[in-house]
Amino acid sequence: MASWMWLRCILGPHLQRIHRSTDQSRPEGRAGRRQGWNYQPRILEKHTDSILGWASALWSLSYYSSPLLLCYLYRKGYICSGKLVPVSQYVGTVLVCLLGVACLRGWGRWKNSEYLQFLSILEENKKNHTPTNKKTLRCYDFDFSFWPSDFSWTEVSNPKLSKAGVSLLKPEPRLRGAADSVLHTVRTLPCHIIGFLIAHSFGRRMLYPGSVGLLQKAMRPMLLQGQAKLIEEFDGQRNKLVACDGNEIDTMFVDRRRDGGQTGQTLVICCEGNAGFYEVGCMNTPLEGGYSVLGWNHPGFGGSTGVPFPQNEANAMDVVIQFAMHKLGFQLTDIVVYAWSIGGFTASWAAMSYPEIQSLVLDASFDDLLPLALKVMPDSWRPLVQHTVRQYMNLNNAEQLLKYQGPVLLIRRTRDEMITTTGPEDVMSNRGNDLLLKLLQFRYPKIMTDEGIRVVRQWLGSSTPLEEASVYSGYEVDDDWCVSVLQSYQADRDVVFPWSVGEDMTMEGRRQLALFLARKYMRNFEATHCTPLPASEFHPPWRL
Repeated sequence: MASWMWLRCILGPHLQRIHRSTDQSRPEGRAGRRQGWNYQPRILEKHTDSILGWASALWSLSYYSSPLLLCYLYRKGYICSGKLVPVSQYVGTVLVCLLGVACLRGWGRWKNSEYLQFLSILEENKKNHTPTNKKTLRCYDFDFSFWPSDFSWTEVSNPKLSKAGVSLLKPEPRLRGAADSVLHTVRTLPCHIIGFLIAHSFGRRMLYPGSVGLLQKAMRPMLLQGQAKLIEEFDGQRNKLVACDGNEIDTMFVDRRRDGGQTGQTLVICCEGNAGFYEVGCMNTPLEGGYSVLGWNHPGFGGSTGVPFPQNEANAMDVVIQFAMHKLGFQLTDIVVYAWSIGGFTASWAAMSYPEIQSLVLDASFDDLLPLALKVMPDSWRPLVQHTVRQYMNLNNAEQLLKYQGPVLLIRRTRDEMITTTGPEDVMSNRGNDLLLKLLQFRYPKIMTDEGIRVVRQWLGSSTPLEEASVYSGYEVDDDWCVSVLQSYQADRDVVFPWSVGEDMTMEGRRQLALFLARKYMRNFEATHCTPLPASEFHPPWRL
């Protein structure tokens, strides 16, 4: 029995923090905040854990630098049978030493009553996953890989789901003859191979730097602090969801429905950026606004498993929405999807796949990844970049957004340095402009003629509220008249977008409507890309 308990301590998860709700008192003599405290390991566990942590960091560093390291060793003549034998002996010795350190850490845990209590609660939860046991387990912050599953896609009947994943919009293939198709495949085979290697090596890590293990290790104290704040101050509930591809998704839910406010009845699902985590990301904006909020981490971020390719991203978003509906009890009409930056891909996919959602808010997002990828890569790589993006990283936000019929709000950062194709000083190169123009052109094609596009571009060229107001007033836009025209069209016809409003209208009328609609669909925020959005700037999208 004792040896079995020791083995469980050796193989057990790393315990970080112990949370307590506000109605529970803190043990006497315990320093820190009233709602929780950091787990205090004994001396033996503390030092052995530090050694294993450094070993893990060195392994991660050697993994990412392995191509350069192997080239160096090869040039120095170390990669040969005569040199590999002693090296393998050294490696074996190090592994045996680390195994001994792990055994000593297990001994230290075995002598810690706090860890043994946590381990017994975890084992009981795995055997009997009742709400009471789950609530007790949520008082501990530990390695998420050991966390029991709270919801799986298999619990709901959805014919769209399969092991292959949810459906995505694919680029339309070019029509070719049989002979041309075979010849084209042979000629482009090297490009396919190189594109695959790029996408699955540095390409994915450049696009989603938050999935890099070294960055997560560096951010770990900040993430733990943010998670503790969500749990202890906002009574957040951490859950593990299993997507249809088997990836485990780390989520955090804050329920405001009991507060009595109207905003608390609305659930805001947050989609983070390429280096964002729900612990320290855009989830705080709707929280400050009093909404119920559900945050989740991309595959490969934080406690989520997998890699953040588009298919995995969509699979994760799907199980998050299913969880909100079937476990949290929200209707689709009560759900707002809010995304920052690259999170616009999963948000627009959700709006396309679940058109009944209440509304969509996209902050600092773009229309398509390809122009931004071409910006940072050499011109000579253009064909390879185009193939790699379309085949493996096709973040086609605008294409997905056009499939959604509901209310949309776009927030543009006027000093954005990330989604501009030239620089932050050129507000016209912001790809959020293209997202707005494509949306308006699809929904109101008779208004967004060449003249309508011209005046909207002129308005988009405004980088300050004063310039924006000057353009708007220069065309003498009558808001009341614009609303009455649109309401009259809507009342006479029960139609979906695109609308034919503006078909028999003067050029001056179309200009006014174009500017009015642009102002309703997009709001400017004078800030850089990574500046947190204040709650005062988070508004429900315009409804006619």
